[in-house]
Amino acid sequence: MQIVTVTLFPQMVETVVEYGVVGRAAKNGMLSLKCLNPRDFTTDVHRTVDDRPYGGGPGMVMKYEPLASALRCARGQVPAGSPVVCLSPQGRAFDQQAARRFANMDGLILLSGRYEGIDERLLEAEVDEELSLGDFVLSGGEIPAMAVIDAVARLIPGVLGDDESAQRDSFMDGLLDHPHYTRPEEVDGRRVPEVLLSGDHRRIAEWRLKQALGRSYLRRPDLLDRLSLTNPQRRLLEEFLQERDDGL
Repeated sequence: MQIVTVTLFPQMVETVVEYGVVGRAAKNGMLSLKCLNPRDFTTDVHRTVDDRPYGGGPGMVMKYEPLASALRCARGQVPAGSPVVCLSPQGRAFDQQAARRFANMDGLILLSGRYEGIDERLLEAEVDEELSLGDFVLSGGEIPAMAVIDAVARLIPGVLGDDESAQRDSFMDGLLDHPHYTRPEEVDGRRVPEVLLSGDHRRIAEWRLKQALGRSYLRRPDLLDRLSLTNPQRRLLEEFLQERDDGL
């Protein structure tokens, strides 16, 4: 997959391919990342990329021309039809569904904004969609762009080595992940649940689903609102809540 990010801080974004899963993907040729700096597409001696907003108000607004030129250059470095995505507080929430959608593409262009925002005409003319990490404000779109790259990279077949790892991640089936444990069996009086030591794969799978349902119910009930639970899933959730009330 080929990703191009348009950003005023290319060195910041480039670090995402230096470590961990994304780093291995880049090293193995499964993912390539290039960064374009809008300042390199300016025509004035000061390399100006921002200006005061029309109508007054605080801060500065990123200019149309440098961003448009950078995005046009970016389009020439990714396969035809690759979408342009702007990371913005005004965008819809980025989620696992969007990550899966992008992972099935051959290319992606990410636009990282700064300052008070981007000239709206640039968004109308050059951007296909806007995405946000959540209802909070960051100093720019670089961290969201890195988050998108990481989330997408791990879904590219072969990147994780064991594709089942991605399939078991939180949100892949619309639920939070189940709890995980490793050795030793007991730490400070806290033991690993006996079912995980049983070797009974059916019981283990059922326990994990029950915990995922219960954890989602307690922490992210909005996730369950989006799902149509089957009767067995409803039974497991009821068991989870009963066991919790009983202190088990």
